[in-house]
Amino acid sequence: MSFPRTRGTAALTGGGIVLGCDYNPEQWDRDTWQEDAALMAEAGVDLVAINIFGWSRLEPRPGEYDWTDLDEVLDLLHSHGIRVNLGTGTASPPPWLSTLHPETLPVTADGTRRFPGGRQGYCPSSPVFRELSLRLVEQVATRYGNHPAVALWHVSNELGCHNALCWCDVSADAFRAWLRERYTTIDALNAAWGTSFWSQRYASWDEVGTPRATISFRNPGQTLDFHRFSSDTAREQLRAESAVLRRLSSAPVTTNFMVTAHIRNLDYWTWLDDVDVVANDHYLDHRLADPVSERALAADLTRGLAGGDPWLLMETAPGAVNWQPVNLAHEAGGLTRAALTHVARGADGICFFQWRASRQGSEKFHSAMLPHAGTDSEGWRQILTLSADLDSLEEVVGSRVDADVALVFSWESWWAADGETRPSQATDYLTQVHDAYRALYDEGVSVDVVAPGADLSGYRLVVVPGLYLVRDAHAEALEDYVRRGGHALVTWFSGIVDEDDRVRLGGYPGAFRDLLGVRSDEMRPVSPGQKLHLSDGGAARLWSENVRTTTATAVVTHLDGPAAGGPALTRNTHGDGVAWYLATAPDDATYRGVVRRLVAEAGVARATDVLDGADGARVEVVHRTRGDHRWTFVVNHGAEAVTYRGHGLELLTHEPVDGELTVPAGAVRVVRVAPRRENEEDR
Repeated sequence: MSFPRTRGTAALTGGGIVLGCDYNPEQWDRDTWQEDAALMAEAGVDLVAINIFGWSRLEPRPGEYDWTDLDEVLDLLHSHGIRVNLGTGTASPPPWLSTLHPETLPVTADGTRRFPGGRQGYCPSSPVFRELSLRLVEQVATRYGNHPAVALWHVSNELGCHNALCWCDVSADAFRAWLRERYTTIDALNAAWGTSFWSQRYASWDEVGTPRATISFRNPGQTLDFHRFSSDTAREQLRAESAVLRRLSSAPVTTNFMVTAHIRNLDYWTWLDDVDVVANDHYLDHRLADPVSERALAADLTRGLAGGDPWLLMETAPGAVNWQPVNLAHEAGGLTRAALTHVARGADGICFFQWRASRQGSEKFHSAMLPHAGTDSEGWRQILTLSADLDSLEEVVGSRVDADVALVFSWESWWAADGETRPSQATDYLTQVHDAYRALYDEGVSVDVVAPGADLSGYRLVVVPGLYLVRDAHAEALEDYVRRGGHALVTWFSGIVDEDDRVRLGGYPGAFRDLLGVRSDEMRPVSPGQKLHLSDGGAARLWSENVRTTTATAVVTHLDGPAAGGPALTRNTHGDGVAWYLATAPDDATYRGVVRRLVAEAGVARATDVLDGADGARVEVVHRTRGDHRWTFVVNHGAEAVTYRGHGLELLTHEPVDGELTVPAGAVRVVRVAPRRENEEDR
């Protein structure tokens, strides 16, 4: 089966939105397997991920394989019309591997080795692990490569989730080889890392190691390259396993990305050629100040990785997780609201971890589609409701999300910006991204998240939050976009260094000085808790700088603080476009005001379909389109009903919409939009 990434997920089920789950039959007896398959069919489950952590079951001793259980489970699922997302089983090695080869265990930055007993307990650079894991993949793919149940291959699981970085001697050897390929000569490495500082200059490759913990600060260039190396190493495992699978099977290949708030070690922009389907795992993180907007950001970033095409939510929780300090369950309607938020933002499949709640192990208190209480439970009834809702949305499959705004996101800049010696430990890259995104989200603006250097020609506004590290070509791409008539907002601590974490001399914001028409000669961060007052009545925090305008105009100034009287927001005409610079960290209300001004000037479409009852409420309005067809998703996170204004057919309730539709508190409505009526006013 041919399944290029650009075809989205529709081929997995023949057209409908995928409802899927992780299943661990090894935790249950055969009678339970029969019950599970029947209940999956009843719930409308289309796709089941199995053999994710199956290595010790398949290969209980080195070179000895037992296929009995997996044969039976595959045949059982196939007999119930359920397709399989078959794991390669390599996510966690069996106990015998680390017993025979203790050198495969990972080492932390302080030089201590971690013990087996958890998951992913291996060094990503280990040639022993690579050899034995690929041996397993070869066996699995040979046996099941043409099995009729196999619709998708699942490489490993959350590669790099717990072991992206390893500081062992094997990793040091691999790091040196990676550096030789990147720099060729030791002199080039010295120049890239600035090793003249603190007498760090290397005379030979043998002197170079991983950036283990030191008695002072580590070399920032070394640390940045170690992140690049580690991302590439995890990707090599994906590529190696994928090569085996593609040789022995025609089913598409994927792995589950972790586009979430805290996983920063993998640069997924560089992984895209290695997967046929872009898939992501996302769990609502209640440790964040605003987990709801972070969920939307994660979905938009995953869609960006898919190039705007539909994607697969490989894992999410039907209720509480088991790994946060307080594991909050969904509130009323929360399951459907969470799932359809992802669908609204481009997911053509929703899969849960997991199918049946475990009785033992570290995740026994993680929610499941079939909870400990069984089918006589509210959780099960919510799953059946969601399944029916997804079936009602079949026609949406294959459509794309409309967005006039792009937000530039860079894992590489994240690594560099959050270094040990940044100007303020109270600031970080991801907070800048969240703040900018939340202001757009609260203004009802749909956003595509794109890589530095992406084609920006289709967007009315581009937002660049905290792009500390930027390559010349990527800075030029933004400048060209504005010069040709685009509108851009660049925020503080952007353009500061090049790809070697080398400061761009001549004043901040470095690479963007000419584009923005400003020059700053000193960063002036402030202590957490200090409030900065602005000339437009707004407020800011954490950051200011000594900005002077060259060709720009100061739109908002600081009234107090270390930059009193200086610009906080500037506007610069550049070619046929406009470039704005935000030189401070505004509070939420102020940031939203900035965004409101920019989107109006740039002509950005805002979600004005929801009018009545929306003041102060969190209401997402997202449009998906395909050709002349358009669907509007209204996700009401608020405690009061809101009114949607439009015409068409609501797909979940099958209600006609002729002017107005009430969206109850906590509910979702999806409207197939009727063509605009002649002479109808824009709203």
